[in-house]
Amino acid sequence: MSDRRTPQHLVVRRLHSGDQEDICDHFLRLDVQTRRSRFCGAASDNGVLNYAKNILRYDSIVCGAFIDGHLKGLVELNGLFHAWPSTTEAAFCVETEWQNIGIGDALFEHILIIARNRGVRTIKMVCLKENIQMRHLAAKHNARLVFDADAVEAVLHPSWPTPGSVVKEILAGTREYSHLFFR
Repeated sequence: MSDRRTPQHLVVRRLHSGDQEDICDHFLRLDVQTRRSRFCGAASDNGVLNYAKNILRYDSIVCGAFIDGHLKGLVELNGLFHAWPSTTEAAFCVETEWQNIGIGDALFEHILIIARNRGVRTIKMVCLKENIQMRHLAAKHNARLVFDADAVEAVLHPSWPTPGSVVKEILAGTREYSHLFFR
């Protein structure tokens, strides 16, 4: 008997307007602590829902982690088109029962390739000091951690795109659409 929490059927792909309902449902499923970690403070259902409805902006890329067709985690890369070379902000959330099995890592690797291929020079992430999982994930990907009284800022500097990173993103994009045909 297999553990339903294993990421063997994990698909990470870019999210689009057709995923809006899944995004809203995902944010509403976050428990109080996960919401607090994601938003660095308390967040009501209405606040979370308003945020989720506006997440797919022109200056951001949002990717989701799906297990058996269900959205379990997502990452946002915001501020892509404000300046060049760009400094962006990344934000992650994974539903509590799906944490610690590699979903955050898969999202992190996916968004790093996307950032790299768009010439992003700096990615910043802010988390609460108590968010040990996010701090660990950032450190695992060689982020510089800067601590203050309540929060930690993680700073990454992606390398320049390579033919290999472009091919990885193209292949991931191909997988994004193939899931529609082979459900």
